[in-house]
Amino acid sequence: MLMAVLGISALIAIGSASAEEKPTNPVADAKKAVETLINHLRGRDMPDGIVKTNGRIEATQVDVAAKNGGRLATLSVDEGDEVTAGQVVATISSPETEAQLRSAQAQVLKARQAHAESIALIAQRNSDLTFARTDYERGKTLLQNGNIAQQVVDQRRNRFEAADAAFVAANAERDAAEASIKSAEAEVERLQSIIVDLALVAPRSGRVQYRLARSGEVVSSGQRIMTILDLRDVYMTIYLPAEQAGRLMIGDEARTILDPVPQYVLPNTISFVATEAQFTPKSVETTEEREKLMFRVKLQGDPKVLDQYHKFVKTGVRGLAFVRTDPRTAWPKELEVKLPQ
Repeated sequence: MLMAVLGISALIAIGSASAEEKPTNPVADAKKAVETLINHLRGRDMPDGIVKTNGRIEATQVDVAAKNGGRLATLSVDEGDEVTAGQVVATISSPETEAQLRSAQAQVLKARQAHAESIALIAQRNSDLTFARTDYERGKTLLQNGNIAQQVVDQRRNRFEAADAAFVAANAERDAAEASIKSAEAEVERLQSIIVDLALVAPRSGRVQYRLARSGEVVSSGQRIMTILDLRDVYMTIYLPAEQAGRLMIGDEARTILDPVPQYVLPNTISFVATEAQFTPKSVETTEEREKLMFRVKLQGDPKVLDQYHKFVKTGVRGLAFVRTDPRTAWPKELEVKLPQ
């Protein structure tokens, strides 16, 4: 019996020693430390001048739409792909427009040919006019000397006047030909601009959020093809009571801590404070009811940080937001900016 007790005591001692000698896990310890910090911040009362609230990450959305209708020939990007400003993301096929362009280009050539003919006609009419004028002037001189009949002079005058009218008409034809050229060239430019717009380009750099059409579909003018998130225009939306929102200034510093990566503290700037309350009771006559007024506030992400880490941006992510109602208040140590290395 004594031996059994001693054996059990020895096993307990060995187990205790093994537990004490068990190596620690640095990753688990770091994760636990982060959880402890975020739980501490969630439950901690902030110093005077700092307000803590919940928010959600959003980004500016830009639609890519068809300016002109047609069949969607190609769609080179998919949801989740990143695009750069000016990149061709889709093309629309419009054989009718291409045929109209060829017809308009032919009209330009025809108008230029007519213009060349009018120039040649003007030269001819000018020559006829010069001859008729000289002949008429000579006839008037001969009439004064009695060497020619009045009837002959009248005939020469009529030929001169007809030549002058023909010269004026030729100049008018030239002006009409020039106008025809400009009209035809304008039609060509219009059709060329339509064909250029058949290649849809990304207006901003960002990530494709939604793809709303497929290759081969017929799209109408103004129809949306896809939606792009501008990952360099990211912000967190929060709501604050009137008393706190009224103390904020555009351009003030702010901080955010996101739920998926609570180990990082991100820098932000207050870029917008709503002028009207989002939650307004029917009456605001009492102090308690005025305290219920909530104003929307936008915390804009730092452009330099977004430019460096835009691939990691996810919209819809929740987190904590911290703003200072008193700019003189120093940020606590745990809210100092901390970015991934």
